[in-house]
Amino acid sequence: MSKNEVDVSGAYVASQAKKAKLKKARNKRSQTIILGSILPVILLLFWELLSRAGVFPSYQLPAPSVIFLTIFGMAQSGELWGHIGITVYRVFAGFIIGTLVAILLGSLVGFYHKAELLFDPIIQAFRSIPSLAWVPLFILWMGIGETSKITMIAVGVFFPVYLNLVSGILGVDRKLIEVGKMYKLTPFQQVRRIILPASLPSFLIGLRSGLGLGWMFVVAAELMGASQGLGYLLVLGQNTLSPETIISSIILFAIIGKLSDWLLKILEDRSLHWQDRFIKT
Repeated sequence: MSKNEVDVSGAYVASQAKKAKLKKARNKRSQTIILGSILPVILLLFWELLSRAGVFPSYQLPAPSVIFLTIFGMAQSGELWGHIGITVYRVFAGFIIGTLVAILLGSLVGFYHKAELLFDPIIQAFRSIPSLAWVPLFILWMGIGETSKITMIAVGVFFPVYLNLVSGILGVDRKLIEVGKMYKLTPFQQVRRIILPASLPSFLIGLRSGLGLGWMFVVAAELMGASQGLGYLLVLGQNTLSPETIISSIILFAIIGKLSDWLLKILEDRSLHWQDRFIKT
């Protein structure tokens, strides 16, 4: 067999392997979507049947079809997109700010013992304060504009990201540090090549937890005199005795929150592809 024939054969084998890998990834995604949809679909069917049978009063728990028509009507009028847009903006802005502050303080506390003694006690004390307790204080300090709302969300995001980052840094295997010293790595090289990769899994979990809390805190934030947003729709539904509006808002929170978590999960999987993970069967 000539060299050209070997090259062509090798390229063909590599191409087929790549196609098989892509097909396997598509099948895995399809299986994930199908299995993940089973319980929600069953729940919605039972809910619809019980609502139509009169088991659930319509003034307390409307049927899913009624809720879908409510969402569809708001989408058609264009009202829905404004509410979703402003809520996503608030969560995204608060998430970025809270994460940056958490990385700054978490790195400081994780790397330096004196910084831990100085900052950690007061941070842990603030972590125990309920989210709604911040509302009147932020209104007093910053009014009812966007600044107070985004700050509220940033506070919610900060704590899980901070805790997981510190935990990840402190949990780095001491033997890895000793190996780095044995190879005469500088402190910067130890951080870049050993500590950061070893603490990355914990940090990414903190990001997902922080984003989840960001979606929870946005409801409290939008109680602060908001005139737009999914949290505002919750209050509007309560004030107008419209359970379909309330449940529509809750469902939209669930859908958008799940989508944002899914994006972070993709980032986590791609960032940690080097890990020799346990694969569930």
